Amino acid sequence: MCWAARMMLGTFSILLGLVHTAAAACEFGPFPYRGTGIVCRMTKPAALLLNQETAQVIQAAFRNAKFPNITGERSMRLLGRVAYGLSNIQVNDLSIERSEVELKEDSAIHISIRNVTALFKGTLTYGYAGAWFLQLFHSVDFEIESSIDLQLNINLMCQKDQVAPDASDCYLTFHKLTLHLQGDKQPGWLKQLFTDFISFTLKLVLKREVCKEINAVAQTLTNFIIDLAANFVRDKDIAVDISLASDPVIKASYIESHHKGTVLYQNSSSLLSDSVFSPSLLAESRMLYFWLSEHSLSSLAAAAFLDGQLVLNLRGDKLQELFEMEDTEVQQKAVQRIFQGTSYNDSVAKVWSLSQPQISFQPEGAVVRSSVAVEISILLAGEEPLVALYMEEEITATIQATYAEKKLILQPVDSSVVIKVFKCTADPSGEDPSIQSFLQNMISVAGIPEVTSSIASALTSLMNSKRLDLFDIINPEIITRQGYVIVQLDFGFPSHLLLNFLEKSL
Repeated sequence: MCWAARMMLGTFSILLGLVHTAAAACEFGPFPYRGTGIVCRMTKPAALLLNQETAQVIQAAFRNAKFPNITGERSMRLLGRVAYGLSNIQVNDLSIERSEVELKEDSAIHISIRNVTALFKGTLTYGYAGAWFLQLFHSVDFEIESSIDLQLNINLMCQKDQVAPDASDCYLTFHKLTLHLQGDKQPGWLKQLFTDFISFTLKLVLKREVCKEINAVAQTLTNFIIDLAANFVRDKDIAVDISLASDPVIKASYIESHHKGTVLYQNSSSLLSDSVFSPSLLAESRMLYFWLSEHSLSSLAAAAFLDGQLVLNLRGDKLQELFEMEDTEVQQKAVQRIFQGTSYNDSVAKVWSLSQPQISFQPEGAVVRSSVAVEISILLAGEEPLVALYMEEEITATIQATYAEKKLILQPVDSSVVIKVFKCTADPSGEDPSIQSFLQNMISVAGIPEVTSSIASALTSLMNSKRLDLFDIINPEIITRQGYVIVQLDFGFPSHLLLNFLEKSL
């Protein structure tokens, strides 16, 4: 369970990109969930919330579109040949009335943007040569008032086993396209002349450039999100493969993506041939669901062990809290004998795993089985540290995980400790049962909670360094079942992150 929250944002980041996506085009084997270690489900309420941010993307697409100069020519009676050009086209005063999203089952995500009003400004240059006129050229500033409806049918594509949006199915419907010359908003022969044969060309250019830019922005945003997610599930030499394991699924009430979830460590990876995932395991009442396999999380713990991360050093106040959990005569005598009267500040306790922890998931929580060593050393000035105590024990602990106030909390609810090796300078023969009894009780009551608390604190710091604390996660629940974990939550989208990204990237 230590890694469940860490995986949460990685998969959550992928889902943020799915608001811009839809049906898949990947080829996988006949077993739809084989090799699936992580599943992400975003329900319709989440899509509706994220759709509120679509306006930011559309506005960025309009403003970032590079409109080419528009040129044309037309023969006019009496006037002869009339040539024109529109240049320096820019967008001002852009607003969107409303945006709607619909999940089309096994098809696409349909986004309707209603009443996009925009003011286009630029320069109109025109010239004509007639039977009685010399060739003349004129330039005037123009404004074009527009009212547009935008429809997007966005499909999910698969590029290099990653979700990629295809927003090329894009339609613009013009309700208004009014040309004003030099601020004169009264009809005139010049305005009427150019409005008639510029409008059609202008509509084609606007559609082509705006739709092209929307597709480009969606691609850029998705690439950013995938890179962010990949970085989130990486810690030094440990990484999680979040590439697709099977086709994404679109239903009327949710979008679901399936990822490999295998752990990569120093040119090796965990293997997951089968999966116990079934769509019926996830509900639809919360905004976001993550299904995490026992194999993926257990492999993360194994990689952490191989990377030497499962080591904890305690000294000073922390050491004192552990060994003075009970103020009894038996405790005082045991501590005095173990530390030989040395100050806690002059001693250090080292705790580490001797073998890969075994993690399994049950309704009661995550069951962790591990062989652990504990060593207490007394630091002597100018001399080698004196090992006052060395123990090896088999520990089994059932741990429940929660996430609240932007912190991961790991709570042991049951544990057992069996001492396998015991060496103590205060009891060389190992025949004093009071010391072993005290240590066994101390490990169960205070030691295991301290270790899990330290792991939770370290993982919280790691996740926050990956920017998890910037997201508004609402009422998250971490639910363990036999062989898997479900994380379900609602969320509020941090709009400033999207705005910062658009400002920096476009």
